[in-house]
Amino acid sequence: MKKAVCLLSGGMDSTTLAYVAREMGYEILALHMNYGQRTEKKERECAVRIAEHLDAADFVEISLDYFTKFGASSLTDSSIEVEPGVLGKAEQPNTYVPFRNANLISIATSYCEARNGDAVFIGVQSGDHTGYPDCTPEFIAAMQNVITIGTQTEKDIRLITPFVSMNKTDILREGLRLGVPYEDTWSCYSEDDAACGVCSSCLARLKAFADLGVKDPILYQ
Repeated sequence: MKKAVCLLSGGMDSTTLAYVAREMGYEILALHMNYGQRTEKKERECAVRIAEHLDAADFVEISLDYFTKFGASSLTDSSIEVEPGVLGKAEQPNTYVPFRNANLISIATSYCEARNGDAVFIGVQSGDHTGYPDCTPEFIAAMQNVITIGTQTEKDIRLITPFVSMNKTDILREGLRLGVPYEDTWSCYSEDDAACGVCSSCLARLKAFADLGVKDPILYQ
């Protein structure tokens, strides 16, 4: 059976993508990253539940708390307040973690190569995140080139990102088709009890559910 490392944050996108990977016939190697984000405790709880739902063959946790030493992001620096979201905003938001996805993809590739895996799945999407340079098709293409050049496996490791040009509504539609348990996912950037409902991630999530006429099953303030 083909094996795929799925970056599983516990959020909507990564969870939906893991279900896509399973439908594509991959055995799931779940990889959860703690990079010092505010809502890590809740995200981890969700990631663990999703891995159980998927009957993942493995669940690995990696600490990247060095991001908290760099600062510059409201997700990892407690001195910076998470700004209210504005849908469609083109400027880079203060929730951007510098070059984060390059770090995540590199570690996922190491894990995949070590386990003789076939693919790395990451749920990046540029549709709702126009200010994130590491969520673009160009960035993903460059990282695929790095993976191809920098790994020694006999088979090429594929970086699979089917959501990169999709928006949250499209992703939710796919997840509903696959029966994704969205009650066990978390999107809020600032709260881990009841979601704030006003950060950019909450707004994108709420809009997706509203667009499809479905009630979001998580609790909001």
